[in-house]
Amino acid sequence: MRYEKRTDLAIEVKESFPKDHVEIPGVSLQENYDKLKKIKVTSVRIMNHIGARQMKKPIGTYTTIDFEERFIFEQKDYMDAVGKRLQKELAAILPHKIKKDATILVTGLGNRFATPDALGPYVLEQIEVNRHLSVQYVGMELQKGMKICGMIPGVLGQTGMESSEILKGVIENVHPDCMLVIDSLATRSIKRLCTTIQLTDTGISPGAGIGNNRSEINQNTMNIPVIAIGVPTVVEAGTIVYDTLEAALQKEGYSTKEIALFFDRIHDKMGDSFFVTPKDIDEKIKTVGDMIANSINACLAG
Repeated sequence: MRYEKRTDLAIEVKESFPKDHVEIPGVSLQENYDKLKKIKVTSVRIMNHIGARQMKKPIGTYTTIDFEERFIFEQKDYMDAVGKRLQKELAAILPHKIKKDATILVTGLGNRFATPDALGPYVLEQIEVNRHLSVQYVGMELQKGMKICGMIPGVLGQTGMESSEILKGVIENVHPDCMLVIDSLATRSIKRLCTTIQLTDTGISPGAGIGNNRSEINQNTMNIPVIAIGVPTVVEAGTIVYDTLEAALQKEGYSTKEIALFFDRIHDKMGDSFFVTPKDIDEKIKTVGDMIANSINACLAG
């Protein structure tokens, strides 16, 4: 059995297909690269059940924003440019039926005490909630536009409840028109750690990328549209070993078939239960988290 690299990113699933499979039935790909700002935006659309079966992901749109680490953590102007692009893509993926006075529930998934998994809670803490300023609470209309409320459901080990169970209870009482979910993801590529943002209108399966599947959070389970924003913060240790050995074997002249046979033999020793994160993950969570929060605030306020 060939070693399978885990990922939450639809673009990486698409890239995993052989190069001679440019066209995948039921899947479309659009790319846009801004050479001046050095920002790449890729949209993967899974249009039907054939594409969903091929990609092993739900039907919907997956937009990926790739940016360069050496700029975003050193130049504020570059970070602002990425944030504005995120704001634009978020506005485009929000349901068109959402009215200007809609109620939006913003949810930060993850464990705030585990830094690689703390992106969701960190972003939520920077969100400008305003639902409590509406007329039904204050007695006078102080707030116009979208009504924003927030929720950090924690993780199963902290609460004894699935995030989906907690969110269903909130939705039944608050009646939001849409939910925006922020979470940490897993990637197949070291280069994408904290330098990629994925937006999707298919919701999210918490923990799927690391094999710790929890109840899905999507329109089918929540009964409202669910938009998910995720950033890869961990990569499987086996992936690093695989990539290093594959490059070395290719350099030595081994064929693709020989390399695949080699990995089949050592599959059980690839360390697929270990995940790696950058040593400065705390700083990266803060930098990327601030950018995401500012983009959400600007998008929902506009």
